[in-house]
Amino acid sequence: MLRRSRFLPITLFLTVISTGSADYARVEPAEPRPPQNVRKGTLEMDTWLMDNYGPPGQNSRDFYLKAREHLAASPSARLSDPAVIALAQELGIPFIGGPLLGELASNAISIWFRPSSPDDLVIHLTNDQANKIQYPIAVEEAGYPVRQRIEKLKENTPYTYTISTLGGEQLASGSFQTAPAEKPDQSVRITFGADFHKIGLHNPNLFHHILEREPLAMFFYGDIAADGRRNQLNMVEADYLLRDTSQPWSRFAARTPVYTSWDDWDYFANDRSGLDKHISVSDRQDLREIWRNNWINPLPHPQREGIYFKTRLGPVEYFMLDTRSCRESQRKGDYASFLGKEQHEWLKQGLKESTAPFKIISSGTMWSDYVSEGKDSWGIWDTAGREDIFSLIEEESIGGVLLISGDRHGARGFRIPRKSGFEFYEFGVGSLGGIKGPKGLVDNCPEQIFGYTGFEAIAFGEFTFDTSLPDPEVTFRLINDHGTVLEEHVLNLSRLTPTS
Repeated sequence: MLRRSRFLPITLFLTVISTGSADYARVEPAEPRPPQNVRKGTLEMDTWLMDNYGPPGQNSRDFYLKAREHLAASPSARLSDPAVIALAQELGIPFIGGPLLGELASNAISIWFRPSSPDDLVIHLTNDQANKIQYPIAVEEAGYPVRQRIEKLKENTPYTYTISTLGGEQLASGSFQTAPAEKPDQSVRITFGADFHKIGLHNPNLFHHILEREPLAMFFYGDIAADGRRNQLNMVEADYLLRDTSQPWSRFAARTPVYTSWDDWDYFANDRSGLDKHISVSDRQDLREIWRNNWINPLPHPQREGIYFKTRLGPVEYFMLDTRSCRESQRKGDYASFLGKEQHEWLKQGLKESTAPFKIISSGTMWSDYVSEGKDSWGIWDTAGREDIFSLIEEESIGGVLLISGDRHGARGFRIPRKSGFEFYEFGVGSLGGIKGPKGLVDNCPEQIFGYTGFEAIAFGEFTFDTSLPDPEVTFRLINDHGTVLEEHVLNLSRLTPTS
């Protein structure tokens, strides 16, 4: 049953569930439940992941297995190695990775890909009015990421594109819609979630139903593609190669701009953060560099540590935090230890300066402490820092703040009540891979709104923002990989705005 609520006033009622398109032929995996050791990152498990929903084309499969063998043979091996490039060329693989969309704006977008040939290429774009744009691409070196910014586009407009050789051979295609300009009356839909753990990256049903919702962009905030490889950078590269071998992922990433931040499994290993006796400064820098080379987030300030950033899409500004690599202390409880002082102040300043009606702040792990006694949450690491951020929002009457989180494997929603009577809302959608975690519903927790966990609860989150109303509102939906809307909750801007 769909559980729908509207939080001003609070009511709960049941209605008929919403399902996905009737003409979609659902793809059933060979083995519905993944093996317990699927996150070990062994060749056996990675091959199982690649093949479980049906293997990719034979050339793609051969390329992955042989390139992975090369990467596994040496700690210094990388995707840009001549051996990997030669293998891709031999098997007719034009892109070792990509295309991947990101950095969306009302008049621009960026396209990332890793070509296997040094030959120059061209991007052709066509909008819904059949206007055509051509962008030449100078490929400097095969095997290295190309990040092409496409500008002078029309706002809020659908585009299709192709990437071709100069001789006219089409190598890839996709589509996107530019963001609306920052105007008072807007409606924008985005999707989000965490905890793929590589498993969800191969699930065609999940990606079909995300694409069916036609989000402007999708936000992933942790445990996406890597297996907790520690400082084995060669195998981190192998994990990104497995990501790009996934046909469902490749189709999705070529059609939906993505924004990403990491959590522990992406960063180093389970529950790891900052620097310690196992993580050196050079380890951290190398991991950050590989992250930036395999995603297409807004480029960081040259003097700023970490992978955090903010972006504006119509009526919503998104603050994507780095809650792992910037921790300045391994002593739990130190002020600003969760983000590091520089990022902590950056967030506070950004919130004060934001003119967006709604703001989303992501955290790799929990804002609240309700699940697993706050394991690895703000409350364990930095209660004072969290209080500082929450107090700023209340004292400055910063409206429209929504909190999202992952890590605790499942999909849960919570109210976080304050002494002032104001309440924050946290949507912890960490169920993209369906990895079993703590119970969906926490015992004796009146602050909880909903809760799901386990392989049967593979689901993504969706926010739809509507600022055309007298009291603008955001609708949250939780949608599973059958296309069923499990939860629907509406919050008005007035309810999300504290009164000082």
